[in-house]
Amino acid sequence: MEAREIKALQIAATMPLKRTTYGWQVPSQSGNGTYRVASTNPAMAQMDMVSGLACTCPDYEMRGLPCKHVMAVEYTIKREITPEGEVVTESVKVTYGQDWTAYNAAQCEEKDRFLPMLADLCSTIPQPAQGRGRPRLPMSDMAFAAVSKVYGGMSARRSDSDVRENAAKGHMAQDPHFNSVLRYLRDPEMTPVLKSLVELSALPLKGVEDDFAADSTGFSTCRFIRWYDHKWGKEQTKREWVKLHAMTGVRTNIVTAVELSGWRSNDTNYFRPLLATTGENFEYRNVTADKAYSSKANLQAVADGGGTPYIPFKATRGGAVPAVHNPNATLPGIEASAWTRMYHMFAYQRDTFLSRYHQRSNVETTFSMIKAKFGDSLRSKSDEGQMNEVLCKVICHNLCVLISCIHEIGLDVPGFATQQTATTGA
Repeated sequence: MEAREIKALQIAATMPLKRTTYGWQVPSQSGNGTYRVASTNPAMAQMDMVSGLACTCPDYEMRGLPCKHVMAVEYTIKREITPEGEVVTESVKVTYGQDWTAYNAAQCEEKDRFLPMLADLCSTIPQPAQGRGRPRLPMSDMAFAAVSKVYGGMSARRSDSDVRENAAKGHMAQDPHFNSVLRYLRDPEMTPVLKSLVELSALPLKGVEDDFAADSTGFSTCRFIRWYDHKWGKEQTKREWVKLHAMTGVRTNIVTAVELSGWRSNDTNYFRPLLATTGENFEYRNVTADKAYSSKANLQAVADGGGTPYIPFKATRGGAVPAVHNPNATLPGIEASAWTRMYHMFAYQRDTFLSRYHQRSNVETTFSMIKAKFGDSLRSKSDEGQMNEVLCKVICHNLCVLISCIHEIGLDVPGFATQQTATTGA
């Protein structure tokens, strides 16, 4: 079964599909609105038939073939024709396979495994040299307190009892005040420390992941921006957000590299830093991303690292990709660039290209997992605190993924200090 069919089964099984007079309303898996699935033949629509369906999603518009939303409608509808020729339509509950024994075990043991793994991960943080003034708190303790606070989903004050309990269990060397936790959480020096923990927490899956996907998402803040809209003649208000750029493994949804920016930034500028960070720890085979990352430099960067970039090409001014008359034509003695090779595949082997490109949906699944479990909004008010809070959410997600892999694929997670030494060669 292809990945698109699996996603269709998930939509049909877990999301409400609504029938309207114009067709079907199918929710987007990313949570951004709905798509309309309707028959391309009005006569067939009146007969309540499911063949010849079209969708308003970008996937259908680009391919012209059934997308996951069309397949979800087909899985949901069961047609029965009576002897009189009438069409009777019934909704059928569709399910997909899940190893519930492993899933239940991972969820029940998650908190017991999470805190020791987090303590082991934070133990790799070097302590900065002590200068003049008040003695510094251990950076490892402050990172542990910040990440565990985000994992618990409570404020620093309400998490104070958890901090004392973790100190008593030996996960922390000291019992810091909640104001100290907040002060370190908004410290700019904490940002590179947390980013290194994200990369280190993904290392146990180095032998599992070789296909990756890149995308970005936003986490809302408590701040608003206001501007006067001349078109509507009134003042508009919009909530600011922090943008997370991430590269994830498509099999386990582990986050291998992260970058953070403001809500105005462009996605394409962060692709190569994400790829370079992932390439330091993983050997990548296929890398997928959406049209926002389509550039010659990005495609060539993947090819230079030994991978294949599956990034669709943007439409031209006429609304379609220009035709290439001779896809195999190259100048003598000159090797075709990654842009040329992938464009030929995109133009002449569209099904092959799209079968790989569909792996990109896994990065959206990763973002959905993070937001569903650890929230899509931020408590911090400062810029540094908001970015560090997002990094804490990613660290929590990665550790939870490792715990799931322990039960589902029998992953052996050695000490993070050992993995760090093996990676750096120190």
